Amino acid sequence: MHKQYSQWTAMWAICGAALRSIFRSPQAVFFSLFFPIVLIVVFGALSGGGGVSLDIAFDGGSDTTNAVYQMIAQTPGLNIIRSNDNDLIDRLKKGRITAIIDIRRKDGPTSPPGKETHMPPRYDVHLKTTSAGQKDFPILQMILSSRINGINSQARGNDDNYATISSEEIRVRPYRMIDFYLPGMLGFALIGSAVFGVSFLFFTLRETLVLKRMYSTPVKRAYIVLGEGLGRLVFQLATAAVLVLFGKIFYQFTLANGIVTFLEMMALSLLGLLVFMGFGFIISSIAKNQNVIPIYANLFMFPQYFLSGTFFPKSLMPHGIQWLINILPLTALNDALRKVSFEGAHLWNAGHELLVLSIWCVAVYVIAARVFRWE
Repeated sequence: MHKQYSQWTAMWAICGAALRSIFRSPQAVFFSLFFPIVLIVVFGALSGGGGVSLDIAFDGGSDTTNAVYQMIAQTPGLNIIRSNDNDLIDRLKKGRITAIIDIRRKDGPTSPPGKETHMPPRYDVHLKTTSAGQKDFPILQMILSSRINGINSQARGNDDNYATISSEEIRVRPYRMIDFYLPGMLGFALIGSAVFGVSFLFFTLRETLVLKRMYSTPVKRAYIVLGEGLGRLVFQLATAAVLVLFGKIFYQFTLANGIVTFLEMMALSLLGLLVFMGFGFIISSIAKNQNVIPIYANLFMFPQYFLSGTFFPKSLMPHGIQWLINILPLTALNDALRKVSFEGAHLWNAGHELLVLSIWCVAVYVIAARVFRWE
């Protein structure tokens, strides 16, 4: 009796052959694994474990109509960061600013009737810091104490100090520079290897008529593409796992919820890979020759390297283009990876990022299905 041909067996055979060819390619291994590891080592060494500076900010409700505020604002060496309250709290928790200062006017003693005096108001300089900012906090306290003591000595007609200092510490997990850079390096590796790998692979298979010959076999078209795509997915997910574990072992990269966070990062990497591979399919189909593939690929990838928070925070970019930045697929992947890894969020807490990636995924494969060519 004739045995029915198994499309799944054929697909897994193609997947295994694709994996073997990828691992035998020094270029694929270098750009997917070795090059990102080098970048992680460089940024990990530069971070020095913290990277905290004497940046400060004022609370949105702080009293700014007094001499204390003017004194702090004019103190050399203190860089005042101005932003909205949510952004300032986020920076404080990550150690990017040393403290948020809230200058509060205190209720002073009242003068007896008929004996009113022009007593200056009194203030409390309340410093809010976190465990991530403790490295430079004593220096900040020393600077402010010195300047406030000078103001107190000049206060007229008041036995009490014109200003005092109080502080509170918000307990958070230490935020290291590697916690910012490693998700960016992961996104950098995934987009580059997926777009270049798929576009060059399928263009070469089509130009050498390998795809045409495979199409003449009993294997259906969908299983051929699935087999080749799965081979690359397995390889890239393996390299993503190595990058995360490398950062964890050697640079104490934060996995907020342990193995759960690791698995969620792999799930996000899988979704990101599907999106980026879709662009690879499109490029391989519209490219007339191999020379234009790098041009098309870099037109898609290069702007995202600098706009999507890969090497530096996206908040540094002009406000007018933030809407564009927030709809880019690499931005969504980077933001989701950082939410999950450091902030301890779960996939359902990254709904906006998952929505952006899902929309891109559907749109990309609709286009890819229309333009994909076998010859």
